[in-house]
Amino acid sequence: MESERGMTMGNRGWLERLREYEAPNVTFVDADGGWPIVWVSARGEWVWDVEGRRYVDLTAGFGVAMAGHRSPALVRAIRAQLRSLLHGMGDVHPHVGKVELLEQLSRITFERWTGQGGGRRLRGRAVLGCTGFEAVEIALKTAQRATGRPWVVAFEGGYHGLGYGALNVTHRELFWRPFESQLRRFGCFAPFPGREEDLGRVERCLSRLQRRRAIGAVLVEPVQGRGGIRVPPASFLPWLRAWCDRHGALLILDEIFTGFGRTGRWFACEHFGVVPDVICLGKALTGGFPLSACVGRSDVMESAWPPSAGEALHTSTFQGHPVGCRMALEQIRELERRDLAGRAAGMGAWLMERLRGLRPAPGLEYEVRGLGLMVGLEVRRSDGGPATAVVLDALKRMLVRGFLLLPEGADANVVAFTPPLTVSRAGLERAVRALGECLDEAARATTRERPDHA
Repeated sequence: MESERGMTMGNRGWLERLREYEAPNVTFVDADGGWPIVWVSARGEWVWDVEGRRYVDLTAGFGVAMAGHRSPALVRAIRAQLRSLLHGMGDVHPHVGKVELLEQLSRITFERWTGQGGGRRLRGRAVLGCTGFEAVEIALKTAQRATGRPWVVAFEGGYHGLGYGALNVTHRELFWRPFESQLRRFGCFAPFPGREEDLGRVERCLSRLQRRRAIGAVLVEPVQGRGGIRVPPASFLPWLRAWCDRHGALLILDEIFTGFGRTGRWFACEHFGVVPDVICLGKALTGGFPLSACVGRSDVMESAWPPSAGEALHTSTFQGHPVGCRMALEQIRELERRDLAGRAAGMGAWLMERLRGLRPAPGLEYEVRGLGLMVGLEVRRSDGGPATAVVLDALKRMLVRGFLLLPEGADANVVAFTPPLTVSRAGLERAVRALGECLDEAARATTRERPDHA
């Protein structure tokens, strides 16, 4: 009955109900009714709203649906798990799926990285969580306990979540300023390099911070996601690895967005030949269930976390949930079986070439960057300023045409493509063509409304 009512009520009706009961800061609802839509179902690269309209999802639901929405293999795994065990007891009585997942996380990270070339294979040991920022906070706790030093270097433009620990290392002031009085600041920031020429600034900044602070860890996204799909120069991560080794700091990689094939490799650090001390995973880990993991080199985790005496220092009621663990195991199998990382590499290169072929609208400049199927189109005015109004208008027009896209970057002027790795080339082709047209239309409309920003 309620589902039938939903189809007749439409997006506006459901959003009015939402506004009555949800805290006002959560969901942005445009006054003209053009944003957002209300989802009712999804499959593969497609999403349907309550009015029956179909959209190509070029966000993968914040990068989660790596093998497509409602992957048949995942659905089968969920159904099988529900028939046997719906809930467990976290850190008290483990279930089989949790043990199997921890083994697989070790295999696809530290065992695989350190076992190549005949080297000594090292295990990874993990603490499971529910959300991405929880994985980051576990990593922050690990660094403090392993090194005894409280300070963490993060990077300008970086986003690591909104929990009170993670806020200390999330750069954008919008997120942490309202809660500053309750934060114990232990994060300091260095510039994130976009070019080789920027590395000198990074080195000088870290040297200065190291003299003034007891640095226990360096936390970095190999490719910044919410920061605007920013790819560092090839020498950056190797240089950070060497810096951490010299100063006895842990290198923590936040691969919550970039992990599990998104960038064309299983993990983005593999593009740069760098093995971290700790890696944070989430989003695509399960393909659609709240589960995350902080995986560290075994000696690091053993030095940070003593054997349990009956009370875990970090846990939660739903830690290592049976459904999430089973989905993660199936997701890993699906990504390997279909070589979706390899597909992302090929499709991403093709997508960037197509985007570079777009002719900028009058008064605008475009820059394309990315790695695998993590691609951004930055839109600037001819004076170099961010063309935020144009991008936001264009994405609303894209929604009307049946394409889901999100803006990224501090100025929301980067159109981000992070689709399921199963996305069709035809779908991407239509999206690129439509985006070029929508940016042209938005630029003309914005020029009429605000000629001083043309």
